[in-house]
Amino acid sequence: MLSNGVTSIHDVDSLESFSILKELHKEYLLKMRVYTANPLHQREKALRNKSLHPKWYKKGLLKGFVDGSLGFHTAAFKNPYSDKPTDKGIFIHSIKSLNDNALQAASKDLQVTVHAIGDHANGALLDMYQDLINKLGQKDSRYRVEHAQHLDKSDIQRFKELNIIASMQPYHAIDDGRWAEALIAPERIKTTYAFNSLLKAGTKLAFGSDWPVAPASPILGIYAATTRRTLDDQNLDGWVPDEKITVEQAMIAYTKNAAFSSFDEQIKGTLEVGKLADFVILNKNIFKIALHEIKEVSVIATYIGGVKMYESELKN
Repeated sequence: MLSNGVTSIHDVDSLESFSILKELHKEYLLKMRVYTANPLHQREKALRNKSLHPKWYKKGLLKGFVDGSLGFHTAAFKNPYSDKPTDKGIFIHSIKSLNDNALQAASKDLQVTVHAIGDHANGALLDMYQDLINKLGQKDSRYRVEHAQHLDKSDIQRFKELNIIASMQPYHAIDDGRWAEALIAPERIKTTYAFNSLLKAGTKLAFGSDWPVAPASPILGIYAATTRRTLDDQNLDGWVPDEKITVEQAMIAYTKNAAFSSFDEQIKGTLEVGKLADFVILNKNIFKIALHEIKEVSVIATYIGGVKMYESELKN
């Protein structure tokens, strides 16, 4: 992670490794900051064993799942898959069970984030968040949708209206772009990985990697979000080019907004006096080079709290 310029992670802790973070910190071996997410139904675990060092490791996030993935035809869509007309995907958990768990979690001020890929899954999840807001009020809950990959056009504005954070992973766009259109056809592709449309609607984007499913590199993510050039180099102007965003917008999503998405904007996410000195030195200025060159940029050094935690053997 450090060699990729990652200073903080949001980690789904289904293996209950939070105690190991405590030991690593105690032995001065914890070299990056961790926000642990317990499974949504395990809210009591998120309430227990709170960290005494929340700048380094903390709990408070719960993660659930609506549907599966596009590649396995388990992402839930309103209409059938183009290559499999009898299949619309699946709901891994019912919205009612998710709603029941999310309501109990949010009522205890735990943060909720839920995986949704298909347009049906995303629409149903937004309905669930609307229900939570109706019952609990418009608090500073910072509900998140993990992935938000394929959206119905009518749902894009709802992210802003409900103050939902779109927690997305740009690398998937240049990976899926090689084959996704065969599964869901050209019309639905227009609002897939809709970075630009969500930003225009006023939605807060928070970017991550989805590692180990995708590379841990924010640099590759910025390249993906700004160029949308698929991995097979068949879309040189970008796959769904209208959804490309600027380097600055992508950078904000990986830093300032990512910190906001974990209630950490007061201590990190931007380089300011009084905040944690977490920063990365790159071998090139990504704001000045050609966009297609960004993927070749490398990390020279990564600092956590002003301390050098990683240094590349290649200085140039």
